[in-house]
Amino acid sequence: MKRFPHALRVVRIFSAVLCAAVVPSQAAGTTKPNIIFILTDDLGYGDYGVFFQNLRREKNDRAEPWHMTPRLDAMAADGLQLRQHYCPAPVCAPSRASLLLGVHQGHANVRDNQFDKALADNHTLASVLKGVGYATAAIGKWGLQGGPAFNDKAAQAKMTPQQWDSYPTKRGFDFYHGYVRHVDGHSQYPQADGKQVWENEREISAELAGCYTTDLFTARAKKWITEHRAAHPQQPFFLYLAHSTPHAKLQVPTGAYPAGGGAKGGVQWLGNAGRVINTAEGTMDSYIHPDYATATWDHDRDAATPEQPWPNVYQRYATMVRRIDDTVGDLLQLLKDLAIDQNTLVVFTTDNGPSRESYLPEAYEPTFFHSFGPFDGIKRDLWEGGIRVGSLVRWPGGAAGARVSESPSQFHDWMPTFAELAGVAAPARTDGVSLVPTITGKGSQKPSRVYVEYVNNQKTPTYPEFEESRRGRVRGQMQAIREGDFVGVRYDIKAHRDPFEIYNIVTDPKETKNLAADMPELQQKMHDAVLRMRRPDASAPRPYDDEFIPASTPAKVEPGLRVSTYAKAAPWLARLDDLQPTTSGTAATLASPGDQAGDALLFTGYLEAPTDGEYSFTLPAGATALLRLHDATVFDCAFAPASAETSGAIRLQAGKHPFRLYYSRRDAREPRLALQWSRAAQPRQDIPATAFSHEPRGAHAED
Repeated sequence: MKRFPHALRVVRIFSAVLCAAVVPSQAAGTTKPNIIFILTDDLGYGDYGVFFQNLRREKNDRAEPWHMTPRLDAMAADGLQLRQHYCPAPVCAPSRASLLLGVHQGHANVRDNQFDKALADNHTLASVLKGVGYATAAIGKWGLQGGPAFNDKAAQAKMTPQQWDSYPTKRGFDFYHGYVRHVDGHSQYPQADGKQVWENEREISAELAGCYTTDLFTARAKKWITEHRAAHPQQPFFLYLAHSTPHAKLQVPTGAYPAGGGAKGGVQWLGNAGRVINTAEGTMDSYIHPDYATATWDHDRDAATPEQPWPNVYQRYATMVRRIDDTVGDLLQLLKDLAIDQNTLVVFTTDNGPSRESYLPEAYEPTFFHSFGPFDGIKRDLWEGGIRVGSLVRWPGGAAGARVSESPSQFHDWMPTFAELAGVAAPARTDGVSLVPTITGKGSQKPSRVYVEYVNNQKTPTYPEFEESRRGRVRGQMQAIREGDFVGVRYDIKAHRDPFEIYNIVTDPKETKNLAADMPELQQKMHDAVLRMRRPDASAPRPYDDEFIPASTPAKVEPGLRVSTYAKAAPWLARLDDLQPTTSGTAATLASPGDQAGDALLFTGYLEAPTDGEYSFTLPAGATALLRLHDATVFDCAFAPASAETSGAIRLQAGKHPFRLYYSRRDAREPRLALQWSRAAQPRQDIPATAFSHEPRGAHAED
């Protein structure tokens, strides 16, 4: 039997042919697909034609107005509908941060209402794709730039890309054009409204007279795609197109959308000062789409009385949504004109549920179109209307069209999805699962973990469409988790013992029947899960931050831990669970088993906490590793080795806790693995062999 140093005992060695590390394969052919991710701002699930508005049109109840999204409907017909896709938080900044970082809100560094806070200096969608050869661009709203005073609007107004800690080009994007500050995205005519637009290192708002942002960002995206295709036809690209509409100030375009679309039609970038795009002419904030300009409705549900025109604020909202719809059709036509349609994956979604804001004298409520769809809740709510956003995916060369998926998923799933499509393993820190099986219709889809936490001191609106028990309900500290068909929701949390309301979201999407009283085991499972999968953040305190993480109860264990080795599968420390190991065995301790620089190891098993308490785990300077206990990340030195010792503290209940330690040496100069722990009244020391155990193959823990 082959032995490694430090008591590593190999129990299985595969042949060289079979054991090579398996990098996720590209799902269609050998060419990496281009990727376009279109994100809107405050569009509701109910605003998609294919999800909800078309049902209102078919119902033809004149007291229930509808608007239309024909280009999105066509995109759905050519692609896939993800009807149970969730955002990470019911407001934009944390939602976008989780998307870009590939982690849920229990691990993101931007939470709650932390607008303009610096996005963590870690892997992003852009840095991962750039790392495997993609050209990357972000166009539109950012709001994650940081700086010396991220929450000081006056200070932010004077800052520049050099001062912003996490300007897009510092987070993996080769090119940026758009609104940097969160507040600037509330207005859609930047030059007239005195808002800054940055293009890389240059502020260009003085040149943008008459430019409407939905058109502006689309035209700039078309220009970037076209120029990249001409200059680098063999290089794949990733475009993050983040609109600031239909959010906040309900401003409408200057005129009708130009005909045609694509390379010759639609919106076009002209580049002339004073007329940068071809729609920068006419009267600003004046155009109402003709489908809505003369629309009327049965305002009093009395067919005997004359119908009334739609209020102007709703004509505006419908026009804004239709404008987004037009731009999607325009972009899809460009892909066809450039002959890259077949190998370009396009994702369309929105950052959170619909808003009730207009920034105009006339009030706006999402009840007019039921923008929250068949659910309760809006932006800042954790009811389905606030967090279920849906998504459309189109990839003619890799995925059949006209399909609907009811499999739950969330924004952090896009990181491993895009990594797999690019032919590389996802970073170890990601919380998501690849959606490639769902998108392609091939293979088995791993279940996604849907989780949301958020705080808001307002109340759920008192809309008559909502369940009476939640009208005017105080939000406070909120939390939601999905387990299979069931969603657990907590509002105004005061302590971890507060119960979840539990709903079967498949049979009861409006969450009308609370099943908690009949499901005590699921209640306990949800309580335990939300402690085991997240980490506290001092900038966003929660009532359950100081709870001990519950231990697991494996049916049978053996001494020692499992250790697997992997050949290099990515430019970073990969999520090794997704790969096939080159060797697999057991070891008595975490002492490094003679690894070669460039290889990676995954240690798994159980760590025994002898007493309830806070445990601190310490890694030496220069090490590249990531530690998870249960699904909570204790420390992350996988993006860049720390210059000093790294420690991570976590509160553990006495008992066994499953762990995964990802580790690699990028070069021979880096230290070998030396993980220590300490706890109250106990000095820092090596973790003893008696603390480790693992399950025999085929056994499963009972949590």
